[in-house]
Amino acid sequence: MANPDLTALTGDYAIDTAHSTIGFTVRHAMVTNVKGKFLDFSGSLHLDGANPSASSASIDVKMESIDTGSADRDGHLKGADFFKIDEFPTMTFRSTSAEALGGEDYRITGDLTILGTTKPLTIDLEFNGAAKDPFGNERVGFEGKAEILRSEWGLTWNAALETGGVLVSDKIKLNFDISAIKNA
Repeated sequence: MANPDLTALTGDYAIDTAHSTIGFTVRHAMVTNVKGKFLDFSGSLHLDGANPSASSASIDVKMESIDTGSADRDGHLKGADFFKIDEFPTMTFRSTSAEALGGEDYRITGDLTILGTTKPLTIDLEFNGAAKDPFGNERVGFEGKAEILRSEWGLTWNAALETGGVLVSDKIKLNFDISAIKNA
């Protein structure tokens, strides 16, 4: 049986990028984590409260908007060793399935495209709630996480360390804090 609160949330939503974050964490020099985020993205959600498996998501990320807190590092990431933003300006995610796991937990699977390569990505999500904001907008919030191996998308640049290991880990932790506004 559908949760009546979730049924009322059925509809189409636009991601509120001013109140959302698409971020990542990567191990650097085998000793610390570097965090970053993308500042320019857009996306939409279709929520089906009565049948969560009919829900969907679509996100487009402008790769030039990468921000790790270091202009030099960001410049390197935008260039030929990593994201090649002149040739591949956008990273996209298009969901292919969604499922309710119980409680506030959901899982969405879809196609993540980076550098023209498309591979499946599964994101575990927690529903953080719904509210009407002071401006009359119906909002929903989700927090999500996933892990990828960047090499699967052709992101293979690295440098060996004198002490063993590599400068940049293959495993990337993705994190999402999403606030979305229901379309009028």
